[in-house]
Amino acid sequence: MAPLPGSGLAKGLAVTLRTMTRKSVTAQYPDTQPDLPPRTRGVIGLFEENCTVCMLCARECPDWCIYIDSHKETVPAATPGGRERSRNVLDRFAIDFSLCMYCGICIEVCPFDALFWSPEFEYAETDIRDLTHERDKLREWMWTVPAPPALDPGAEEPKELAAARKTADKLAAARAEPQEEES
Repeated sequence: MAPLPGSGLAKGLAVTLRTMTRKSVTAQYPDTQPDLPPRTRGVIGLFEENCTVCMLCARECPDWCIYIDSHKETVPAATPGGRERSRNVLDRFAIDFSLCMYCGICIEVCPFDALFWSPEFEYAETDIRDLTHERDKLREWMWTVPAPPALDPGAEEPKELAAARKTADKLAAARAEPQEEES
């Protein structure tokens, strides 16, 4: 039996009428901010103090969207008779978000934890050339990075924390000994 002519149109109109009578669940974005899950990936934040200008992030980036400039500075010897050292000083750290594909490889390969995912997502620009963000803007985004999740209560203490606590206890004991001898 062949369908009646216009039955498809009637079904489509029935669906339209049914959905027109329901309340809309759309959140109007600029007026209502979305509820983002924790650890959302938005943009990349830079913790400049941890950056040693090793260039791993720029070398591993598949899009070549990270630009780093630096210079070497000579650091005087820490002890008399020691030798001078040289260290890299960061001059420019920029990410071109018009090229970035947000893969996170730069964050994964950073051995000094200088790059982090920030949940910021409102960084649109009217000109594509303005999507290259310099280190001052990347640093601003760093302060929006949420703290890492807490360790499980029954988890073993990380080796780094145990070593640091042991060293701090030794220093505290060494400082306490001279004070006891003076008394």
